[in-house]
Amino acid sequence: MQYIIMLLIIIGLATADYLTGIIKAYCKNDICSSKMRKGGLNKLGEVIIMLTACGLDIGIHALGKYYQAVELSDIAGAVTAVMVFTYITVMEIISIFENYTEINPEAKWTLKFIRKLKLFKEEGNSDEK
Repeated sequence: MQYIIMLLIIIGLATADYLTGIIKAYCKNDICSSKMRKGGLNKLGEVIIMLTACGLDIGIHALGKYYQAVELSDIAGAVTAVMVFTYITVMEIISIFENYTEINPEAKWTLKFIRKLKLFKEEGNSDEK
């Protein structure tokens, strides 16, 4: 069930980002089908990556049972899925707020929020190196 919830959240955020991108392009008179196609394919890629992370979690759990290391495999699989989920979620929220800021330039409060999310995202990237 947790995988379905993760996927629904990712799909919902990707859809919201795509739609706010279309609204932003319309407001700026910059609608371009190639950008929309690329954006849609990018969102599809995110869903595929999340599906892969969920599948990896399931597979690692199954291997843990096979090798009698269930606790260790549960942790490893969950960490993988949660890390991918968190990264995609933060990335999508940043993009949605960036789109909204360009749709409504009077919404200056979003800039502070975006900066904090970008710092969170960058901290996560620096941990991987």
